[in-house]
Amino acid sequence: MLSLTRKPKQALLWLSLLAAPAALASESAKFVGKSIDAQRAEAVALADSLWNWAEMGYQEYKSSAAMQSQLKAAGFSVKAGLAGIDTAFVASYGDKGPVIGIMAEMDALPGFSQAAVPEKRAQAGMTSGQACGHHLFGAGSVSAAIAVKQWLAQSGLPGRIRLYGTPAEEGGSGKVYLVRDGQFDDVDIMLHWHPASLNKAPVGTSLANKSAKFRFRGIASHAAAAPEYGRSALDGVEAMNMMVNMMREHIPSKARIHYVITNGGAAPNVVPEFAEVFYYVRSPSAESLVPIWQRVEKIAKAAALGTGTEVDWEVIHGNHSVLPNTALARVMHQSLSQFGGYQYDDKERAFAEKIRATLGQRADKVWGNEAKIAPFSEEISSSGGSTDVGDVSWVVPTVGLRTATWVPGTSAHSWQAVAAGGTSIGHKGMLLAAKSMATTAIELYRQPELIQAAKEEFNERRGKDFKYQALLGDRKPPLDYRVQK
Repeated sequence: MLSLTRKPKQALLWLSLLAAPAALASESAKFVGKSIDAQRAEAVALADSLWNWAEMGYQEYKSSAAMQSQLKAAGFSVKAGLAGIDTAFVASYGDKGPVIGIMAEMDALPGFSQAAVPEKRAQAGMTSGQACGHHLFGAGSVSAAIAVKQWLAQSGLPGRIRLYGTPAEEGGSGKVYLVRDGQFDDVDIMLHWHPASLNKAPVGTSLANKSAKFRFRGIASHAAAAPEYGRSALDGVEAMNMMVNMMREHIPSKARIHYVITNGGAAPNVVPEFAEVFYYVRSPSAESLVPIWQRVEKIAKAAALGTGTEVDWEVIHGNHSVLPNTALARVMHQSLSQFGGYQYDDKERAFAEKIRATLGQRADKVWGNEAKIAPFSEEISSSGGSTDVGDVSWVVPTVGLRTATWVPGTSAHSWQAVAAGGTSIGHKGMLLAAKSMATTAIELYRQPELIQAAKEEFNERRGKDFKYQALLGDRKPPLDYRVQK
């Protein structure tokens, strides 16, 4: 059960532990700043390559190889093909001391062909795009890991740094298979970040999420000459959708249900013998999600019974909610605050103003966020989305941040996000994230008591009886879920 409260004694302990000497913290930030700035050209080139390739979940072969190559050149040992996934890998440096991992996503989204221009314009030859900024996520994390490796080599302090290349976040739950495979079992702390339109290190959570493709099978027949012989698989899909939509009135207000009909038949004059609907169900926790999902499965069976069809389903993915960690979030906020935001140059400002004009009034309230750091708050906030980072956070104390890689007011999964992510606006936000994560890792190595405080909070929030179970069960990774068939 997720605990939202903290004991006063522990809160005071965190404050004392996190009040690191400013001069020492500043030296860490200075080292990281120089390292990341020296890597800028390589980081930007890597991000731009991932942006141009825009490879989708489990198909990120060029992206994964490029990230691995850069890490090998920097002195990391690399192991690829984790958990039966070709594009998943871990790059490691160090042989003793605390293990800190950094996540690096890389996958793109279908249907987001977009050039790096401030108007909606498809890019020739592209059918997908980095609408969630995972190219920046991947490249920025690589740079952060390299900076930490350099610091460990120079400082001589014990510590092990790992960069986890994690594919298929967008609906593929790539990290869940790594968790299930035990890839994080010996990790002390995990760090991550995400592109956004503001700079913030929140005490954040997310929605748990589960999806499946429900496949109905009926009997084909001539829809006009012999309809009595047919049993419409599409009727099964529509009956299911109708009943699920009625169920919406009777689920918790923070739960979400989405679906698309992925196959509804081929011709109106043929009773469809096959139809498919793809469902997502979200809820604030796995505990509250499971009973909703069970009702959806019962509805599918009822729809098949009522329409004389048959139904089966394939679970595609399942993610736990993110388990927040206040102790780690405070360290990340302190690191982020040392670097501050960034300023647009004239070219970037002109680009941003044109994007702003497409965003409506929502952009007016947040304009200028790229130059500011959001205040720290211990109040738990939810992104409203879902991520497989959640599963990692239930087995390892985990923290993340967001930086303004997009024009303020931009939504993820939009053409505006793709466009900005291919420009220097995206690059600046990426480098800010890399510096913040690397500095956070160094402060954790320097002050192992911070790691201990994070673990204590982690154990308290999980509860003593918690046992991790993947929401997607024992299925194998859906390596072809983005392959057009």
